[in-house]
Amino acid sequence: MSQEREEEFRPVNQILGSQPSLGPIPADQILPWTLICLASYFIINGIFGGIFQEEFQKWLWTVLIAGWGMGTWWILTGGRSWSFLSKFVGVPTWTRGFARYQSLLEVNYEAKNRKKKRQHRRK
Repeated sequence: MSQEREEEFRPVNQILGSQPSLGPIPADQILPWTLICLASYFIINGIFGGIFQEEFQKWLWTVLIAGWGMGTWWILTGGRSWSFLSKFVGVPTWTRGFARYQSLLEVNYEAKNRKKKRQHRRK
């Protein structure tokens, strides 16, 4: 019977468990890519704006630098197993253990009581 149930199972919402996105752009990349585009625009039009003869050249260089920056950012922080910075995320170590719970307040209180008892014995 359990085998029949597995064959009958159909996911109702196929988007569950997928990464959020805005069209083809992953949601976690929207803000960094926007900042990269703005920075490339201000670099080309603000700093190097005077060296270009035509407006087309400014936009071409803006798009090229923004594309290079967004691609580099995506490779470094893509969040997938192939991204560069994801290799540095530590894997948690799960262990099973048993320990008695002891409140820090009780430990401090017991230590003070022991100290008082020792001082009282010395007198």
